Amino acid sequence: MTSHRRVRTHTSALLGALALYASTSARASVIAVPAGGNLQQAIVTAQPGDVITLARGATYVGNFTLMPKAGDAFITIRTAGDDGLPPDGTRVSPDDAPRLAKLRSANGAPAVQTMPNAHHWRLVLLEIQANVNGLADIVTLGDGSSAQSSLAGIPHDLVVDRVYIHGDPVLGQKRGIALNSASATITGCYIADIKAAGQDSQAIAGWNGPGPYTITNNYLEAAAENVLFGGADPSVANLVPADITIADNHLAKPSDWRGQKWTIKNLLELKNARRVTIERNTIEYTWQAGQSGHAVLFTVRNQDGGCRWCQVDHVTFQRNVVRHAAGGFQILGFDNNHPSLQTQAIVIRDNVFADIDSQHWGGNGYFLSLTGGARDITIDHNTIIQEHASGIVQADGAPVVGFTFTNNVAMHNNYGIIGTSHAVGNDSIATYLPASTIARNVFADGTPGRYPADNLFPTSAEFRAQFASFATADYRLSPTSAWRRAGTDGADLGAPFTAPVGGAPSIRPAPGQCVGTVSESADPCRARNRFGRVLP
Repeated sequence: MTSHRRVRTHTSALLGALALYASTSARASVIAVPAGGNLQQAIVTAQPGDVITLARGATYVGNFTLMPKAGDAFITIRTAGDDGLPPDGTRVSPDDAPRLAKLRSANGAPAVQTMPNAHHWRLVLLEIQANVNGLADIVTLGDGSSAQSSLAGIPHDLVVDRVYIHGDPVLGQKRGIALNSASATITGCYIADIKAAGQDSQAIAGWNGPGPYTITNNYLEAAAENVLFGGADPSVANLVPADITIADNHLAKPSDWRGQKWTIKNLLELKNARRVTIERNTIEYTWQAGQSGHAVLFTVRNQDGGCRWCQVDHVTFQRNVVRHAAGGFQILGFDNNHPSLQTQAIVIRDNVFADIDSQHWGGNGYFLSLTGGARDITIDHNTIIQEHASGIVQADGAPVVGFTFTNNVAMHNNYGIIGTSHAVGNDSIATYLPASTIARNVFADGTPGRYPADNLFPTSAEFRAQFASFATADYRLSPTSAWRRAGTDGADLGAPFTAPVGGAPSIRPAPGQCVGTVSESADPCRARNRFGRVLP
């Protein structure tokens, strides 16, 4: 990833104003800033509990800096009024843009940034436009540079709620939100046209903040990594971004970016992160280009050699739909360039992987690529659809200790489970997955004698017949399927979901579309119907 240096616009005038307005107001106020008004002065003046309102459709140009204030009531910056705007708990969309107040940087510095120790700020119902020439970050929460080198003073308690953030359709944008604060929430946002040529770009990326982070119900679109944690050495010693929830989002790349100049890599990557829950997301569209085209990467990296403590640790990936990709997962045990800690305690369960296909998207189509000796990897109750692929699991380097692969349904294709310089199945398992548990899986068209005994090996035709409608991507089990209640736990094989995955939704969806959610509940979309239309 390229340098994260940002342009600082803090001035002595701002610091002087901070001293003048350090005391907390006795009563919260509404501060209306008309079109052409001074938003930065309103930020300086505002006290905890105040609401700064901006005129609908007006554009405010500057590098707006959120400041520390005494007290723990939120100061809110938002478009004036609620009429015609998405309510709390929903997602904004480009259709709302004409009614939103707009912020825009006049240069390559962020439109919104934070001073050290800024806290309890909310950005709500705004449009934040591209920087000049798509340079750097549109919003920075915390500081990714060496200026933020200790936990003291890191901004915290920040909320970005129903904000439309976008790059230039032609020039793109390097990054939507640089997330290097302590506690922060990004919810109901729409971040799009984040794309760059010759360098990485991310809708959300964090590397120098401790968390916790809550990223929920957003549409996140970027060329390189839609969401990334790590990718540069943190300046805070021993820092690992932690306690991260990524839920109910739609991560996608427009398929018409294929063949264009933008640097394309993956949809979600963890290079330095701990205690991460990734659930109920739709994650789709990536292809072989700048990388192999795997959708999700848990690849620990001591990026520049100064982060020997970097680690991917305790990650749960559950009830997601991952589709239209050249591969599923890549998991790296240790950084192969610089010393790092070991990737460990990864759980991948109850997900649907559909159209993981080397013919359509390039690459090799493997569901899982294991390199360099991670440990304690659990793959359980996943439905994996790869009609054109080299195999299911590919292993290389040091063995994985503590590997569990149970209750999954997949097509074997050419190589099934295979490791470098070893034969398909048991030979590779003994070398790369020693003492593993591989049971009650479906390996369609596999050879029974090459695998542990407690697995199923139907033909491809028998495999397709177990689903409600394989031809229309309804991968729920049919009522008469032999895979019902056949799991090690007495549950159905594959993912426990009750809605068909279906075809591709519009790449830029209506707010909160439910597009085939995996769920343990009776109706996986019911809880989210208030966010928008439910697809069949």
